[in-house]
Amino acid sequence: MYFEELVKGKKWLAVGDGPRDPVTGKRKQIARRGKTKKEAEKRVLEAIAALVEDGIDESIVKKMTFEKLAADWIRDYALTTGNKKGTIRIRTKEIKILNRYIAKTNIAKITTRKYQKILNDLTEQGYARNTISGVHTTAGLIFKYAIQRKLLKHSPTEGAVVPKKRLTVEDIENNPIEEKYFEKEELEEFLLTVKEFGLDMDLERFYLLAFSGMRSGELCALKWTDINFETNEIRITKTIYSENNNMKEYELVPPKTAGSVRTIEVEDQIMDMLKEYQMRQKKRRLQSRIKPEEYHDGNFVFARENGYPFLPKNIIVRMERLLEKTSIKKHATPHIFRHTHISMLTEARVDITTIMKRVGHDDMKTTMRIYTHVTEKMKEDASQKVQKTFGNILNIGIS
Repeated sequence: MYFEELVKGKKWLAVGDGPRDPVTGKRKQIARRGKTKKEAEKRVLEAIAALVEDGIDESIVKKMTFEKLAADWIRDYALTTGNKKGTIRIRTKEIKILNRYIAKTNIAKITTRKYQKILNDLTEQGYARNTISGVHTTAGLIFKYAIQRKLLKHSPTEGAVVPKKRLTVEDIENNPIEEKYFEKEELEEFLLTVKEFGLDMDLERFYLLAFSGMRSGELCALKWTDINFETNEIRITKTIYSENNNMKEYELVPPKTAGSVRTIEVEDQIMDMLKEYQMRQKKRRLQSRIKPEEYHDGNFVFARENGYPFLPKNIIVRMERLLEKTSIKKHATPHIFRHTHISMLTEARVDITTIMKRVGHDDMKTTMRIYTHVTEKMKEDASQKVQKTFGNILNIGIS
């Protein structure tokens, strides 16, 4: 080992030979500084031991910030996992959240305690628990990647937990389950409003959302070949994705989960509505001034004049404008129709297993809350009906 006194009595340099590089066969020199000769030597020996035992090159780790590690990981993750672009986009957003805290921090200095503080702070800021869980999952994948690259021995995410937000009375009172779906009267008012003020295909789109339980992305991806008019069935196999919300830069990707691929049966009235709409669409196509070479023939059920599909954002905008013409005060997005459909099926006494299969196994917790709430309400209604019908007989016992 080589030693050099850099500052007399204050700083020493020690240089030792590390293990041979498995590719070049050459030994890598490990240099460390210390206040004393003994301290510098100790640091060199520790660095060599880390390389021999764990393969960790401290010189690389020293320069590796979380921001750089995360960028390396998301690049490899996108290339090797085969995940959808939507998933990559979500992971990238979660990295941005983490970067606000530790972008320039050396990865070796990120402790479990430091990382736990990030999760705690996100909770205190009011982030949804699902969002924080996503951030936690992404962080775990990034640090696992660091361990695989021999940059770290342990992950700071191990032992960290996503805090559970304690519900207050105000939280419970301000977020009743009834806010998650339209009551029968509200659904009727909204659809009547669509019929009176809606644009072309608004009525068909919102009826289909309400009476099928499909997601808006699945609706936009629907093709005529997915609809079987003979059996009254619709096959759901895909959803639409566009990173920049550009209709010409869309992708058709597999739906959210394996359980989301499904075939659903719909009512005769919905099928009749779609048949009539299909005829209007064909007529509109014949009258269109769009040149054949400019027309995008994707066979979409809900297509623009140029043939390109609508995106979920368009459904949101249309719904917002139509809601303004109603007396409905709920903050509603197209997703409310999935929950409304669950309540409709529950009132029709469809069992929970069938409901879950029909809507594609999405958000079981919310589904169960709606199912339980509507079931309890039905019990109360049943009791009131008995009271009204047989009240005179019931009163005999107390007279």
